Amino acid sequence: MRKVTRTSAALWTIQALLAALFLFAGLMKLAMPYDPAMSMGFPEWFLRFIGAAETLGALGLVLPGLTRIRTELTALAAAGLVVIMVGATATTGALGGIEAAAIPAVVGVLCAVVAYKRAPVAVGRTALQPAS
Repeated sequence: MRKVTRTSAALWTIQALLAALFLFAGLMKLAMPYDPAMSMGFPEWFLRFIGAAETLGALGLVLPGLTRIRTELTALAAAGLVVIMVGATATTGALGGIEAAAIPAVVGVLCAVVAYKRAPVAVGRTALQPAS
């Protein structure tokens, strides 16, 4: 049995919370009826695309680690979510002000931490070795 380090436990906690957040946000974008007044000027197809990307990203944060299949995909999922959160931060900052943009910025930073710590190349280990 593997020894669980504090870093690994913290990463799993962050990944689980981010996965819950993105799964909820993504499924809401996919399931809710399109409302032009609430769309921030984005077309319906774009919001549905972002919803699908968030949902898949949420699954990518946890499923590879749980199944131990293609664990390097966790870092890619987190990196993709960073891209989404950069756009969300910029959009929220432009429309809602700096204070409102702090939340997507923090979420983006957390995704970047997961992407870095779970990337095998980042710390010179192979995909099969656990994160320290």
